[in-house]
Amino acid sequence: MIELNGVRLTPDLSGALFWEDASTLVVADLHFEKASSFAERGQPLPPYDTATTLAALSEAMDRMGPRRVICLGDSFHDPRAGGRLQHGDAQTLRALTGRADWIWVAGNHDPDPPEDLGGAVVHDFCLGPLTFRHIARPDATPGEISGHFHPKASVPTRWRSVVRPCFAINATRVILPAFGAFTGGLNVRDPAIASLLVPEFEVVVLGQGKLHRFPHSALDLDIAPYNFK
Repeated sequence: MIELNGVRLTPDLSGALFWEDASTLVVADLHFEKASSFAERGQPLPPYDTATTLAALSEAMDRMGPRRVICLGDSFHDPRAGGRLQHGDAQTLRALTGRADWIWVAGNHDPDPPEDLGGAVVHDFCLGPLTFRHIARPDATPGEISGHFHPKASVPTRWRSVVRPCFAINATRVILPAFGAFTGGLNVRDPAIASLLVPEFEVVVLGQGKLHRFPHSALDLDIAPYNFK
């Protein structure tokens, strides 16, 4: 459990964030159809990333039963990704958006998300004391929740450093890990992320079967080779 601007939030092992009192599930950076985008550019990849991401999202919704879902931008990997969805994936997505009050926050990859898949498109979304947007703003007021950076933490262990996606948290903001099945990541101690979190921050790391919490001072500066998603 974490507290942000007076609100209690629950990080989930899936990479989602749940605001129970508002029955709101938050996910970031789904990147639907990233593999098909690479395939169009001559880099053929297995075309299963969207189905895998949808399955994970469906599981999280089944488990938490949210009345509202907020997707924090880059839900679609590029402006034409909606048109490349397999028929079954499009049907699954429409079914999911029909189960909740669905908010698509526009991202840099998808400034105009498709309008035929359900849900409402916004740029910033304010709910109570929290603001939801794609990219964190240095001048944001307390209570900002964002995505974009795909934060990962490199955690030293007795034998090696292990890299995992993480939530990055300080007193005023939370940056979510990428939820998509086919996404890279940026070291949370990279200046692009760390500069938004100074002077002190902590991470909640998506481990193998459970979450782990660390102060930023316990993390490696460099991403190690053991990069498990």
